[in-house]
Amino acid sequence: MRTEHAPTIQRADYRPLAWTVERIDLHFRLDPTATLVTNRMVCVRNPDAGAGPIRLWSEALERLSLTVDGKAPVSLREADGQIEIDADGERVLVEVLTRINPQANTTLSGLYQSNGGYFTQCEAEGFRRITCFPDRPDVMARYTVTLEAERDACPVLLSNGNLLEQGDLPDGWHYAKWEDPFLKPSYLFALVAARLEALEREVTTASGRKVLLQVWVEARDLDRCEHAMESLIHSMRWDEEAFGLELDLDRFMIVAVSDFNMGAMENKGLNIFNTKFVLAKPDTATDIDYENVESVVAHEYFHNWTGNRVTCRDWFQLTLKEGLTVFRDQQFSADMLARAAGPEGAASARAVKRIDDVRVLRAAQFPEDGGPMAHPIRPDCYQEINNFYTATVYEKGAEVIRMLHTLLGPEGFRNGMDLYFSYHDGRAVTCDDFVEAMAEANGRDLDQFMHWYAQAGTPRLSARASWDAASASYTLTLSQHTPPTPGQPDKRPLVIPVALGLIGPDGQDCPLQLDGEASPGACTRVLTLTEAEQTFRFVGLTAEPVPSLLRGFSAPVILELEEDDARLAFRMANDADPFNRWDAAQRYSERVALALAAGIADELPQAYVDAFAALLNDGRLDPAFRAQALALPTEGYLLERMSPADPVALRSAMVVVMHGLGQALADDWLGVCDAMQVSGPYRYHPADAGRRALTGLALRYLCAAGDERGLALAQARYEGAGNMTERFAALAALVQSASTASVPALEAFHQRYHDDALVLDKWFALQAGAWRWNEAAPRTVECVRALMADPAFSLSNPNKVYALLGTFFRANPGEFHAADGSGHVFWADQVIALNARNPQVAARMARALENWRRYTPALQASIRPQLERVLASEDLSPDVAEVIGKALS
Repeated sequence: MRTEHAPTIQRADYRPLAWTVERIDLHFRLDPTATLVTNRMVCVRNPDAGAGPIRLWSEALERLSLTVDGKAPVSLREADGQIEIDADGERVLVEVLTRINPQANTTLSGLYQSNGGYFTQCEAEGFRRITCFPDRPDVMARYTVTLEAERDACPVLLSNGNLLEQGDLPDGWHYAKWEDPFLKPSYLFALVAARLEALEREVTTASGRKVLLQVWVEARDLDRCEHAMESLIHSMRWDEEAFGLELDLDRFMIVAVSDFNMGAMENKGLNIFNTKFVLAKPDTATDIDYENVESVVAHEYFHNWTGNRVTCRDWFQLTLKEGLTVFRDQQFSADMLARAAGPEGAASARAVKRIDDVRVLRAAQFPEDGGPMAHPIRPDCYQEINNFYTATVYEKGAEVIRMLHTLLGPEGFRNGMDLYFSYHDGRAVTCDDFVEAMAEANGRDLDQFMHWYAQAGTPRLSARASWDAASASYTLTLSQHTPPTPGQPDKRPLVIPVALGLIGPDGQDCPLQLDGEASPGACTRVLTLTEAEQTFRFVGLTAEPVPSLLRGFSAPVILELEEDDARLAFRMANDADPFNRWDAAQRYSERVALALAAGIADELPQAYVDAFAALLNDGRLDPAFRAQALALPTEGYLLERMSPADPVALRSAMVVVMHGLGQALADDWLGVCDAMQVSGPYRYHPADAGRRALTGLALRYLCAAGDERGLALAQARYEGAGNMTERFAALAALVQSASTASVPALEAFHQRYHDDALVLDKWFALQAGAWRWNEAAPRTVECVRALMADPAFSLSNPNKVYALLGTFFRANPGEFHAADGSGHVFWADQVIALNARNPQVAARMARALENWRRYTPALQASIRPQLERVLASEDLSPDVAEVIGKALS
């Protein structure tokens, strides 16, 4: 582990290396504690760079030998994990022999062991933990890989590309040789050697090529990967249809591993996945799990072109591949849901998916934009690149791509993508290259649009309006402002597409006619805001309308619009845009919850209850949409709207809201539970999933209210459930109540699934996120401490850490920020312990307190000493040091 804090790396300092790699031949002799790696690489002078030495990176490995053209180098310098070698000529052969210890590698970066098998994770800088190499994404080479291992321990030997040969070796060993025909950077290298079995399908691509698809899992999990395979096939077909992009290898492999820092990794032709995003069957996976498997499989498959065939020049360009690919997987998921829902339900299915995406953005990215780690989607500097796999780079990056899609239209966007690939296939490029291709393909000037790549912070969009009855005109003035962020006090105006509708008094959308236009047009149109303030005048209206702004969430901004309760209720009932109808409900709930938290109100307004009752009982609305619209905003999002943020006061307010809506609408919720039952065997389908989601929400409100009928129904539904979605929803409702029935239900759940790691993650997370409904109950922090002693929990397994500690630190603010400070002390203890095992995971846990200055003075006084304790701890990794240092700066 690096014990010194890492220096700051600047994007402006990028320079191409003087030497690059043309091809590399790797040979692995796999051993749990002493794996030997022979690296033979042909290094060539880079014509795009000046003179200089060969530069290699090395970390946490033992170098046994290094030669240049068969001889010891005449001049070799080594410092801070970098090796510099002076070399003559235009082409040399560098050979390096290294020894590594996969068994001891708890960082899960580089080559490591999991359940006796060998796996790799090389993004972002893990390859340097395997061999000495110019480990940068702009060094693209062709790889040949030979793996040797004991056949009994590792009967399956996989690497990138196509299998050239395999066979037996003496003493019970065997080998396999793989070749990747495509240029790739080192971060896309992968190997797997383990005891696995595969689900296989042979499919035909759009051009008529036969290709083999494989999903490799442990034998016991073979019955849980059919959905992942179907998702892969659907992803292939969609990319062919939507973008004309075809699988380019003879085979495509997915491998599931239980120890993995991330969700999945797009290594060329050999995607390595966290088991969480591969394994699914009705008894162990919920509807949300099925949706996530489909989405993540698609995301990694789509990287084959947006990330692999065209990759990043440097890590500052990370959103080039991630933002674009998140947008692509979001579009894919929306299309899959719409297709399954059929013509009548397609629009609602798309809206539900869009709401899901925005919930994630608001809960994770908006707070990031408002804290010390705020950065543009293309940052200008970093200390540890692993800390920049963020919601900003991914989710906000996807929203920036979506705005391009909105501004250019589907055809224009596709033309830009085609041009991008024609120019840059097989190259490592920048965000500028992508936007320039979009501009050229559409004859558009997108220079101002590039501000989205350069500026941090969430813009505020303000709207004010006036109605002139005499001229039947409506004047709307839009203005934008982005608050200062660290290192960026002044912001420039952005290009903001604002999708707008105007709703008449009858609840119907008005055709929109701007002053100067000959006739009315569509009822929704996109206004493009490019200045600090612009005014738009609509004519030909018969009455004062109600504005519906940012339809479909057309830009990642915070809308500042004065709306009274009556107007919010009106939009909840009438807005033709499903997203804005949902958003009206969210804004109304936010207003009520924050008023309760501030002591301005002590009970729910009847108008608010009536508005929710109207939504709940509107049978014309899709159940999945009603489940979204009736769910409250997350506490994390609401805390960002409080100044100062008081998690305990907010939790008390949320209890009042949940109890009040559950009690006041108890008969309606019970009616929903009866009407929304799904008959027949489980299927993953948007219609069924929507009905189950609405039923689960109804049980949650009923149990929160302590309704005896609801509690009895939840217990009965838990005991009689035929699938995990219904079983877990009923259990969650019981746990999020004051009922003692949750205790035996949790015990029964554990007993039933005690040997299923993924299901137990749900069990851990449910208890870590539990609210404390009465003073007699133990504090959640004590429950979490006790759960850490469960044999199924391990600090070395990221999934367990994210499920238990991550849920408590991030999703349970009312308990985590208890006034006695016990949660903060516990946080520091765990971050320090994790830092010694896995710095990446530790840094993610550390970020739970990065926005500590937003809290009340009393909480700040409790948090600061713990931040300082972590920063002062021995052997602090650069990953954690950057997070804590910025939080305290």
